[in-house]
Amino acid sequence: MPASTATIRTGREGERRWFYGGGLHTWKATAADTGGDFLLFEDDLEGGKVTPLHQHPDADETFYMLEGEILLVVEGNESHLGPGGIAIIPRGAPHAFLVTSPRARMLCLQTPGNGEDFFRMASYPATQADASGPIDFDRVSEAARQTGAIEILGPPPFAAVHETGSATSWRLNT
Repeated sequence: MPASTATIRTGREGERRWFYGGGLHTWKATAADTGGDFLLFEDDLEGGKVTPLHQHPDADETFYMLEGEILLVVEGNESHLGPGGIAIIPRGAPHAFLVTSPRARMLCLQTPGNGEDFFRMASYPATQADASGPIDFDRVSEAARQTGAIEILGPPPFAAVHETGSATSWRLNT
C-alpha cells in the first residue's frame, strides 16, 4: 500500500526507542510512512554493542555509517566499516556486528518494511530521563520468535565476545 501523504522529518526528529539489544533507535521512516516499502532508522550505539549472529528471512538490510566504526561479519566474512561506509545485506544472509569505536551512529534501511513489529517489541520509548537502555537478549529473542522478522542463529562470531551463561546474553572479554 503506498504512503498516503508526504513525510518530512528534520534533524533529530522521529520517535526514539531504547532497543533491548543495546542502542537508541530514532525512527526516520516507518512502515506507515512508506506504505510498507521500507523502514529507516538511525542507531546511536555505545562502544562494545554487539549483535548475535542473525538473519532477516524476508528483508534486505543496509547499513550506512555516519560516525564511528563497526566490525561486521556477513556470511562468514569480516569487514571494518567506518564513516561513509555502506553494507548491503541480502535477506537470509547470516550477519552480526560489533561496535569497535567508543560510539557509532548509522542509518539502517530495511526493505521491505515488514520488520517494524520486531523492533517495537524489542524496545521501549526513550525519554529525556533515560541515560541508557538495558541489554536484554532474552527479550530480543522472544520478539524475534513472535514476529519471525529476524532469526537468531547463534552467539556473536567475534573473538572479543564470549557467552555469560545465558544462551542469548553476551559481553565483551576484558
